[in-house]
Amino acid sequence: MPLSIEQINRFTQGEFTEAVGWVFEHSPWVAERAWHRRPFASCAHLLERMNDEVAAASPEEQLALLCAHPDLGTRAKISPSSTSEQAGAGLDRLTTGEYKRLLDLNNAYRGKFGFPFLYAVKGADKFAILDALERRLASNPKDEYQEALRQVYRIARFRLESLINE
Repeated sequence: MPLSIEQINRFTQGEFTEAVGWVFEHSPWVAERAWHRRPFASCAHLLERMNDEVAAASPEEQLALLCAHPDLGTRAKISPSSTSEQAGAGLDRLTTGEYKRLLDLNNAYRGKFGFPFLYAVKGADKFAILDALERRLASNPKDEYQEALRQVYRIARFRLESLINE
């Protein structure tokens, strides 16, 4: 059920965390901290404050946030949001060859960078995702860490926009 920014601004910290804590995958601490920055003028303002909390977090907290995301195309149990997003990009309908390629690239990426490949899949298809994964595998660790955080912010934006009615 869509919420208004006015409703969100009236929530207690617990209500707020329950309502928006899921937009950063398995990391409700982002919402818990952002709650103190109310009132929010808009969905974009709320997202900006939540992103600020991630940016201000310790490197260990940021890495835990990155690692909270599942590998794309995984067939393990993942959050309903991730399941829906990945299905929308066709990652639930990979051929055997595409699935093997994705697994191999995911494993190489995680081995090189120490966290899963992060990509805001909304509006993308499996071909764009596989191409991005292959291309980003050539990145250096510092740049890729920053790109992974940018992708987390994009994922959170898409999720908040689906939740907040403006």
